[in-house]
Amino acid sequence: MRGILFDPVMKLSSLLSCKQVILDLEGEVCSDALAHMVDHLIARGCLSASLRDEILELLKEREGQVSTGIGSGVAIPHAFSDSVDHVVAAFGRSSEGVDFEAIDNSPVNLVMLLIVPETQHNMHLQTLAAIAKMFNNCSIRQQLNDADTIEQVLDIFDSDSSSVRAGGEN
Repeated sequence: MRGILFDPVMKLSSLLSCKQVILDLEGEVCSDALAHMVDHLIARGCLSASLRDEILELLKEREGQVSTGIGSGVAIPHAFSDSVDHVVAAFGRSSEGVDFEAIDNSPVNLVMLLIVPETQHNMHLQTLAAIAKMFNNCSIRQQLNDADTIEQVLDIFDSDSSSVRAGGEN
């Protein structure tokens, strides 16, 4: 996991590379967008093709509990899997908006997908909190929506607004 468990401060950008950013996320509904993201990760070598059905089922189960659409055009779909040994993440942006059945009933334009090893519950909770805090910032959401390139998106995730401190303090 590239030192995530031992760094006193982790940038959310450490979870993403150019291969894990989708500027033109496809799908009108949650399941289609998640399939696009998982297929993107597989096509870029970030996730094994043999895990596709398992990961999609885990994400579907998680969405069935309560939507991960947290409002303001943001969703943070996530699931635990015994089949991964490190966090697999992807960021997707949809210009049309995806129906995630978000808590505010608004379409989702910004999606941060996390697939987390079953053994990393504490870091997962800290990471979710940092992502939610980052996306709560209207300026950050606008910057992500306005970014023209993958590099610009990664720079936004590399900003001070996107860090997780060991112990959960942000």
